[in-house]
Amino acid sequence: MGTRFTERAQRVILIAQEEAKRLNHDYVGTEHILLGLIALGEGVAAQVLSNIGVDLRKVRAEIEKIVGIGDNMMLLGEIPFTPRAKKVLEFAVSEASDMKHTYIGTEHILLGLIREEEGVAARVLQNLELKLDAVREEVLNTLGETEQAGAEGGKGEKGEQR
Repeated sequence: MGTRFTERAQRVILIAQEEAKRLNHDYVGTEHILLGLIALGEGVAAQVLSNIGVDLRKVRAEIEKIVGIGDNMMLLGEIPFTPRAKKVLEFAVSEASDMKHTYIGTEHILLGLIREEEGVAARVLQNLELKLDAVREEVLNTLGETEQAGAEGGKGEKGEQR
């Protein structure tokens, strides 16, 4: 993971790996990254997801409905990321770059999840009757408010980097 990822963004990835193990999955997919963003409970993405009513229990239930729980197996070492999950992280880097941000935060990961429309995470959000464009709009609105607060002495996601 690049050094440009904020501490929170790095923790999201670690939580995603833990969620994959909890579900007995031998991969980290977009759904696990979504769980990581929610379970972290802090940062721009967690705030956005909370604002639009995304609940950890509902998301877990929807993921279990879509992909199920794996067989009880012993997972050793690193769990590989699916190509879609890797794409989400690439999209996160791209989103940060497009916004001229010098860091990759949880908000960029959430935007990456939305951009990867074919992933399980996007399907979960859509199944919860959320429109991906509306989620993106909420991220941009929240980010604008956070950056404004940052300019006034508040602390946004990028505040970790200062």
